[in-house]
Amino acid sequence: MPTQGSHRSRLLVATVASTALGVLGFATIGHGAAVVGESRKVEITQKAPGGVDALKALYRRPATIPFPKDNPFTPEKAALGKKLYFDTRLSVTSAQSCASCHSPGFGWGDGLAVGVGHGMAKLGRRSPTVVNAAWSAIYMWDGRLPTLEDQALGPIQSPGEMNMKLDQLMARLASIPEYKPMFDAAFPGEGMKPKTLAQAIATYERTVVSERAPFDAWIDGNEKAISEEAKRGFTVFNGKAQCAACHEGWNFTNEGFQDIGLPSKDIGRGEYLPGVIKMQHAFKTPGLREITRRGPYMHDGSLPTLEAVIDHYDHAGVERPSRSDLMHPLDLSAQDKADLVAFLKTLTSELGPTAVPVLPR
Repeated sequence: MPTQGSHRSRLLVATVASTALGVLGFATIGHGAAVVGESRKVEITQKAPGGVDALKALYRRPATIPFPKDNPFTPEKAALGKKLYFDTRLSVTSAQSCASCHSPGFGWGDGLAVGVGHGMAKLGRRSPTVVNAAWSAIYMWDGRLPTLEDQALGPIQSPGEMNMKLDQLMARLASIPEYKPMFDAAFPGEGMKPKTLAQAIATYERTVVSERAPFDAWIDGNEKAISEEAKRGFTVFNGKAQCAACHEGWNFTNEGFQDIGLPSKDIGRGEYLPGVIKMQHAFKTPGLREITRRGPYMHDGSLPTLEAVIDHYDHAGVERPSRSDLMHPLDLSAQDKADLVAFLKTLTSELGPTAVPVLPR
């Protein structure tokens, strides 16, 4: 079963349709272009306190990886996608690959405050992780792409990133003899074209799944898997700190968009929903799995440590009309903050190494 780009039996592969969730600032979409401006508002409030066992159940790992019906998993497709993912020839200069910004060595990000694109120019936002992207319902910090297949092609074509026109890329790939039989095996009757290129990369990316972390062992009943400090942090996370209002479920995200008061001029989701005040300066809520490997934090990489992130939420950030109603001073104690950090560290697993594939010639 595919995880971390391999086919080990950590998770069973399920062929299910991806479903868009109607959350604040989220366009309800299928597999076509994103329909911006049709977001429906769902009130997000602090969850009522419950017993620890009841809370644990909300974070249990899923048994399967979801794949969309129009792009089901096959080993051939994932193997092809992995080669394409690590192949720098997908960029116009043959200097960058998908893995340049989404590297397994940095929690499937790049370890930089903001990404670096074509010509080594700095980009405007941090490179988001692809860990657990199979469970996402909308992509990019501003939610401008509706599927992982769209996301796979976006950076390739972007002038500021890999700067490669698709017709030029397909001609380059066609000139590499070993790619053609791989495309034919993965996509019988379709072969090599932009659609299948995107489907292969997206299939591989869906196999990049966080491993079992100490937190998972704890919610499965091993009380010694995490420290008492971390257990207290779990309670703070779900209660006083209100983190679970947005960071919910096994991947710790509700896929919504919030302005959390960062002093940035970037309006994020507001570019696509200009008439919605609360979407100005709003960015997608990231998941928290493998979080200690993924700093610096926030869409602009402005917060270097988890401690800085917690301090930001404690003080609520910049007050403005678009700021989320959930953002207000939390009055966290030093112990609360230390416990939260201890808990967040339990979400990082012992990731096995990802072998770089031999590329087609």
